[in-house]
Amino acid sequence: MFLEAICEREKGHSDAAFDLLRHCVELDSTRSEAYFYLSQYYGALKQKERMLSYMKRCVELEPANLTYLETLANIYINQRQYAESINVLEQLYDKSHDRDDVLGMLVQLYEQQQDYDNAIRTLDRLETIEGKTERLSIAKSGFYTRKGDKRAAISEMKQLADQYPNDNNYRCLYANTLYVNGQKKKALAIYDSILREDPNNRNALMAMLAHYNDQHQTQAANRTLEHILLNGSTSTEDRITLMRQVIGESEQAGGDSTRVLNLFHQMLSQPQSDADLAIFCATYMSLKKMPTDSIGAVLEQALQLAPDNAAARLQLVSYAWQANNRDRVIELCRDARQYNPDEMAFYYYQGIAYYQKEQLDDALDAFQNGIGVITQESDPAIVSDFYAVMGDIMHQKGMDREAFAAYDSCLQWKDDNIGCLNNYAYYLSIKGLELDKAEQMSYRTIKAEPKNATYLDTYAWILFMQKRYSEARIYIDQTLQNDTDSSAVLLEHAGDIYYHVGDTDKALALWQMALDKAADSSEITGERKQVLIRKIKLKKYLKE
Repeated sequence: MFLEAICEREKGHSDAAFDLLRHCVELDSTRSEAYFYLSQYYGALKQKERMLSYMKRCVELEPANLTYLETLANIYINQRQYAESINVLEQLYDKSHDRDDVLGMLVQLYEQQQDYDNAIRTLDRLETIEGKTERLSIAKSGFYTRKGDKRAAISEMKQLADQYPNDNNYRCLYANTLYVNGQKKKALAIYDSILREDPNNRNALMAMLAHYNDQHQTQAANRTLEHILLNGSTSTEDRITLMRQVIGESEQAGGDSTRVLNLFHQMLSQPQSDADLAIFCATYMSLKKMPTDSIGAVLEQALQLAPDNAAARLQLVSYAWQANNRDRVIELCRDARQYNPDEMAFYYYQGIAYYQKEQLDDALDAFQNGIGVITQESDPAIVSDFYAVMGDIMHQKGMDREAFAAYDSCLQWKDDNIGCLNNYAYYLSIKGLELDKAEQMSYRTIKAEPKNATYLDTYAWILFMQKRYSEARIYIDQTLQNDTDSSAVLLEHAGDIYYHVGDTDKALALWQMALDKAADSSEITGERKQVLIRKIKLKKYLKE
């Protein structure tokens, strides 16, 4: 019956396995294995008491089974019954003296119970296995300190220091223990001795810095701080930790950034092993609203150290964009495609920069390459804009079929991309294609932005194309009301609409305004301009 239960369990048939296991217990209540699996099922059912009682039954039936003991101990720990878990873990260790992980758990549990004597006793057992180590000595000394036995705490660290008399780090640990246990004078003498031998000893310098701050010796603390920060052997992690403290103190004192920035400048003038300090400096400068060119110089340094740092590069792209330096945007994004080939934003900014420089082929290449890194986790808004701009470029290149496909992709990612809806609708209407679809898309744009002259003009023109002239005049009037500097194309559209509602005089006036406007721009040229001239001359609407 038990074997059948395990087979059902392996098949994933939990209900059948559960029923079979309960039948096993009814058949023979002296066999532990059924209780073991039932305990797991009751745990899954959130029946904690039953889970615990069944696992206790396992241990009663087979007290030498290490798996049962460990499982029971973990159940007690999860249920915060720490005293009971300690008892079980002690039994487990008695049966398996090679389980130093069990001793580690016991140390944590004794600490949780504030039973420092047993915690120390357990560390002694670990020391028997591992030998005297820094980790164990520091832990024992800490427990002695917490139980108020200062002499034992100091003695523990002294033994470690005596074992390695030429290791200044152990001497420093001993001095730290002296310091926290009230023997500051003796500790300071050791720090002084260490620093005479090794002026750049990190631990001793940190200890002295803490001492000076504790004693409010500001000048000495500042000297020591600068010594540590400007020491070439100090790790970036330590520098950032200390600079966080300096920044915190600076903000509490009023927020003067002069000293903070001077320290950053001095550190960054030294060779750097990574870009973390430069990034941290740039972040601080941004928070203090420093000039972007100053922040940019620090980010450039970070990029030299870590050219694959996408965040730094994106920030530089942002600054170049704000400065209208499209060539710099293109350069930064081109390099980024080598170091961060999967970062979609760089393709986007590069494509937009090329587009604004009217380098359509380069822009289209950037966008088409960017499509290759789009995933389901990509930002829908950015992906949508990708396709929208691609559609605009393709339309300008006369690739209308490809442009409409790009617009469809755009709207699949974000169906309320208003700019795309407007352009898609307008270009369809120019071609006289799918006017109902174009009208629906355009209507969404004027609902979203009812005073946008561009969107109103598009909607009015689509209504015109559908021969809904009276409605078209309503929307073209709104367009003219909301456009303080109407384009030649818009004015021509208005004239066409007014002609079809029977107001020829208004149509002629609007066409003439369009022609005058065209003389000062390149909006209407060539054959289209000739058509406009003929409209005015013949006083009638002509199709282009």
